[in-house]
Amino acid sequence: MELTLVVLIIIVGLTFDYTNGFHDAANAIATSISTKALTPRIALGMAAVMNFFGAFLGTEVAETVGSGIVGAPQGVSGLLLVMSALIGAIGWNVFTWWRGLPTSSSHALIGGLVGAALAASATVHWSGILGKVLLPMLLSPLVGVALGYLLHTAILWAFRRAAPRPTTRRFRMAQTVSAAGMALGHGLQDAQKTMGVIVLALVTAGWQDDFSVPLWVIVAVAAAMAAGTYSGGRRIITTLGRRIVRLDPPRGFAAESAAAGVLYTTAFVFEAPISTTQTITASILGAGATRRISAVRWQVARSIFAAWVLTFPGAGLPAAALYLILHATTGL
Repeated sequence: MELTLVVLIIIVGLTFDYTNGFHDAANAIATSISTKALTPRIALGMAAVMNFFGAFLGTEVAETVGSGIVGAPQGVSGLLLVMSALIGAIGWNVFTWWRGLPTSSSHALIGGLVGAALAASATVHWSGILGKVLLPMLLSPLVGVALGYLLHTAILWAFRRAAPRPTTRRFRMAQTVSAAGMALGHGLQDAQKTMGVIVLALVTAGWQDDFSVPLWVIVAVAAAMAAGTYSGGRRIITTLGRRIVRLDPPRGFAAESAAAGVLYTTAFVFEAPISTTQTITASILGAGATRRISAVRWQVARSIFAAWVLTFPGAGLPAAALYLILHATTGL
């Protein structure tokens, strides 16, 4: 039974990672596509490659997710918990992708873990969630807004006497680099969350003693995310790239660079699993606000914020319900 559940968790985990890829493909490339710096096909291909390599840059966030969120009970009950968490997160990802809402796959996964853990009366590491999830969740968008605004303000000042057309052309070229950096940061952050959950299942089943990430897990997760990214998330690309605020290449470059900086800092310095979706969305808002506050379509931004708030219960409640159903029907 344990062998079957572990194999199923790995398959479901890679499925979640695939949905993470197509759901969050917009994070790296929406701005570059909307400013015509890259064509959709080239942008998706580049994002897929950089997502793949980004997954190999570190495992600190994976260890935080595997050991710092919940303490799953050993054996079959713990494996059912992990399975329920993954399915709850996948359901939320698919629903928000269908609605074109750029929500956080990371927070959906964490919400699923907490919801299933509460249903299982398992240990929830609230201090770890506060320090590694909730505080970064609140601070990273604020930092993204501020950096996006300040960086584009600096660009406006530095190029205030430059000819508009050549400057726009140069920033289109620069966006290739900033989009690649953003995609690499997305692979660094988001791939590790699935790694952490798979490792949690291995530890729960007694197949390994610590939360270090095996190489085969890194390769499998990286490949699944790259495949999902290349399949694209065009609904969300439209929301991020056009519906929030109309971007030009300098603003797109500022937003991508600011968001990438936040992703690398939180992964390497704080080992915190932040939302790439929230970070790039906030950076776009900050860069767009340099034109004028009214240039931002705040109604769309409010819808996105509401979806952010609903992510934890939106994934956690189905995960809890599924755990209770599985536990009742299997008697395990």
